[in-house]
Amino acid sequence: MAGTPIRIDCADGFALGGHRWAPERPDEGPLRVVIVTTATGVVATYYHRYAAYLAEAGFHVITFDYRGIGRSRPERLRGMRCRWQDWGRLDFDAVVGHVRSQWPDAEIAVIGHSVGGVVPLWAARSIEITRMLTVGGQYNYWRDWAPSVRRSFFWRWKVATPTLAALYGYLPAKRLGWMEDVPRGVAFECARRRRRMEDNYPRRERAGVRATAAAIDASVLAVATTDDDYGTVSALRRPLDYLPDAPRTQVMIPPAALGHDVIGHFGLFHSRHRDDFWSMSLRWLCDGENPWPELVVWSSP
Repeated sequence: MAGTPIRIDCADGFALGGHRWAPERPDEGPLRVVIVTTATGVVATYYHRYAAYLAEAGFHVITFDYRGIGRSRPERLRGMRCRWQDWGRLDFDAVVGHVRSQWPDAEIAVIGHSVGGVVPLWAARSIEITRMLTVGGQYNYWRDWAPSVRRSFFWRWKVATPTLAALYGYLPAKRLGWMEDVPRGVAFECARRRRRMEDNYPRRERAGVRATAAAIDASVLAVATTDDDYGTVSALRRPLDYLPDAPRTQVMIPPAALGHDVIGHFGLFHSRHRDDFWSMSLRWLCDGENPWPELVVWSSP
């Protein structure tokens, strides 16, 4: 299940740690590669069971940790210079380059969880992606949070996160039981995320941020469960609006539709969903077929 460890060098010289899975039963169709992009502060090993499942289904699969996280964490995290945007502009870009160096003619799909559904929008090489499946894909704008948790999320992200990041030089989230520790710059972005994602950057960069995202024309299926307090209808729609040339479909899945009472923001990558969500996701990854047409809440013209 662990896959084969790999190292991926970024344009600025930073080395990412990741894993690669080879398909157990390669089919005779086109060579397909899936890149898994993780949620903020979540190590890539969280997705390894799903990655192994995709390899069983015939895909080459790449997982990796963003800089500052897991296998890509430097010896000293305090003071590390890193923005959220760097996870796409540098890290994801390098991963796509790695895929192309290994499999020049492969079709590339992305499974993006939470901010992992947004990270490709910051990467110039995302124009090489064929298909994306985002799961709770959003960038933490506070007005999109579910009203029932908005107060507690506000305290965590808007108050505790920047305070602790300023005090320690990074967000010591692991000792609080929240997630993995996070670089200071990323923590500040999470805390200060505005309605428009480009507004977190200097004015001279904003047009470029929008243009990089707008160049993507991959088909996108954005899904979340209806009990996802982060991945609400408005939260999923917000990054989709940056992709005017991409065919986009947004789906909201009640847990009962998958045979469960509760799923939430992180649940779909648990192995208990092997026979429902995991199996159904193959229809999108293989053929571009939305497995939940009756649950569509929005699609592009």
